[in-house]
Amino acid sequence: MPVYKAPVEDTLFLLNDVFNIERYNNLPGFADATPDVVEAVLGEGAKLCEEVLQPLNHSGDQEGCKRNADGSVTTPKGFKEAHKAYAEGGWIGLAMDPEYGGQGLPYTLGAVMNEYASSANMAFAMYPGLTMGAIAALYVHGSDEQKRTYLPKMIEGTWSGTMNLTEPHCGTDLGLIKTKAVPNGDGSYAITGTKIFISAGEQDITENIVHLVLARIEGAPAGVKGISLFVVPRNKVGADGSVGENNHVSCGSIEHKMGIHGNSTCVMNYDGAKGWLIGTENKGLNAMFVMMNEARLGVAIQGLAQSEVAYQNAVVYAKERIQGRSLTGAKNPDKAADPIIVHPDVRRTLMSIKAFNEAARAFVIWNAIKSDIAHRSGDAAERQAADDQLGLMTPVLKGVLTDTGFDNAVKAQQMFGGHGYIAETGVEQFVRDARIAMIYEGANGVQAMDLVGRKLGRDGGRAIMAFFNEVGGFLKDNAEDEALRPLLAPLQVSLGHLQQASMWFMQNALAKPDNAGAGAHDYMHLLGLVSLGYMWARMAKVAQDKLNAGANGATERMNTKLATARFFMERSLPETAAHLVRITSGADSTMALSAEQF
Repeated sequence: MPVYKAPVEDTLFLLNDVFNIERYNNLPGFADATPDVVEAVLGEGAKLCEEVLQPLNHSGDQEGCKRNADGSVTTPKGFKEAHKAYAEGGWIGLAMDPEYGGQGLPYTLGAVMNEYASSANMAFAMYPGLTMGAIAALYVHGSDEQKRTYLPKMIEGTWSGTMNLTEPHCGTDLGLIKTKAVPNGDGSYAITGTKIFISAGEQDITENIVHLVLARIEGAPAGVKGISLFVVPRNKVGADGSVGENNHVSCGSIEHKMGIHGNSTCVMNYDGAKGWLIGTENKGLNAMFVMMNEARLGVAIQGLAQSEVAYQNAVVYAKERIQGRSLTGAKNPDKAADPIIVHPDVRRTLMSIKAFNEAARAFVIWNAIKSDIAHRSGDAAERQAADDQLGLMTPVLKGVLTDTGFDNAVKAQQMFGGHGYIAETGVEQFVRDARIAMIYEGANGVQAMDLVGRKLGRDGGRAIMAFFNEVGGFLKDNAEDEALRPLLAPLQVSLGHLQQASMWFMQNALAKPDNAGAGAHDYMHLLGLVSLGYMWARMAKVAQDKLNAGANGATERMNTKLATARFFMERSLPETAAHLVRITSGADSTMALSAEQF
């Protein structure tokens, strides 16, 4: 059966040594996150994920969710109790405002916990994860009354939250939404319509569900300019906070899907349900995007999480599976064969996953810290710079980490041979679960177009220029370090590829937009590779410094870091050259065929 151990040691290396989170003690919540507190928090989180959530992953996948005759939904055995343990441990409110019952710790720690929980049991982690996204949207755009009514119950885990965007005819193009909202005359609205693909839309783990629903008020402008956001509880809420009768909200069916079987993906019907406007009329997307951007970072983390758990299981199997002999002579001469981890192609596969996982974890934490700065810093310029980076990197995180996370789950499955194709080893579940992350919260092709079409040129390219300057500055500052030179030289080359691609878009995309569309996917992955390479450069510098200083007990770990960094620089980063060639080839061959020729 599958195994999972949360990478606490690697996380602490990143938080304490690479990013030095103590330097942010001027931000609210960070002063409380002392090294001892952080280590204790991550240790307890790891224990919950390893001992409570992970054992339910395979059984939850096999059992799935069941819609009952009355429209209620039963989640897999153990999920309700696990959610209670998760909520009572304070994990939902880890980074939330203490005014509403949260602990006020950095969001960065919440992102780390999200990785651990998603590796242990991705389908389960979606229940509290969606609640946290809904909390964020209400916190930013909700009225004081709405926040008082919903946030304490959601933060304590008694109530959960969802987001309702998609309709049968309308996915990415939200301007086509038909769900309508009619004023009731008392400040509320009657919400009527059908939403599909609603994760955790109905379940039996919380006493109420707070749905955030996009709808169009009668007479609103057409398209996205006429969309509003409403808070619609499944059950009516009394003035004293008590939960009453059903609010004309029902689950019509549960989708039968490829993976994440333990999470209920519902068709939701709103039949005159009473809802309340969040924020301003016709500005619903502004409010919902708070939740969507948080969800996109959460989905990026899911890509990393499935890559990590698949890798861990592949390593265990590769060390145990006896098959064939080493090319350089038997390593276990007293046995009939050697473990497959002796074979170079197995090593290549495992190293490619390992090198990605560690850089991706750094990439997530780096941007999570930027999120904390953007929301908590008192310095306007610092907030702006952090927000610029988040805007640029969110589609890269979502697209690259989920594309590669799925690829890595498949690579890990390959290590098992035929045993990877059957359910009892559990690795095929990682492949199935990882696949959805490339699709939901904006399919990855949309992420690439968002990056190239909107984020790259925003504010005169301010964000990408800041990234060029940061990476270039790091390379310049460390140019005389002989030990690092073999690792930094490839990054310098790949940074040049990224700069050339960016310039090519500036010269060729405005007059011919298809050039941007045809090259967007490659540009997203090019920027992703350079970002991951930059993370490895920073990790390698810390590792080398520790070795030079003779840090106690660090030799083996830091040498492992440097060897993994070298693999990434030599075997993964050179792919930037191919991305550049594809980008600069333009759109002609991509667009050459008529629709009938396909």
